[in-house]
Amino acid sequence: MSVEQNKIIVWRFFDELWNERNLTVADEIFAPDCVTHQIQSGAEEVVAVPRNAEAVKEHIGEWLKGFPDLRFTVEQMTAEADRVVTFCEMRGTHTGTWHGISATGKEISIRMTVTHQIANRKIVADWVLVESLGFFQQLGLLPTTQEIMSNVAK
Repeated sequence: MSVEQNKIIVWRFFDELWNERNLTVADEIFAPDCVTHQIQSGAEEVVAVPRNAEAVKEHIGEWLKGFPDLRFTVEQMTAEADRVVTFCEMRGTHTGTWHGISATGKEISIRMTVTHQIANRKIVADWVLVESLGFFQQLGLLPTTQEIMSNVAK
């Protein structure tokens, strides 16, 4: 496959699957043995999680319960060989329960970098680097850097 074909698959991941909520796209673009490598800011290790099409649909469903207006904006996408790297922004309003966290009503805007590996027209692996600290600060669950620094100055 060409790098342009690989980019189309990743574009479908963000636009059709997440933004348009067409969950059947997961069946078309994910390999049954896909693995997601979650890289959380501040974490000491990368966690590998099996993520076939059904798991992807469940994952998206959980996010949409907490953030029904969730949208991704792709800011930059580049590809080489079997890898597509996307820098994007995720925006939404926390109006429902998300992983046991009651709705805060707060809007979030976080950046992330996602690298997808493509083989045989399917996503076989991805590496996700999320601005998780900023995410929890925007929800009001952790103090912001400014709040911490103002307390240190006292």
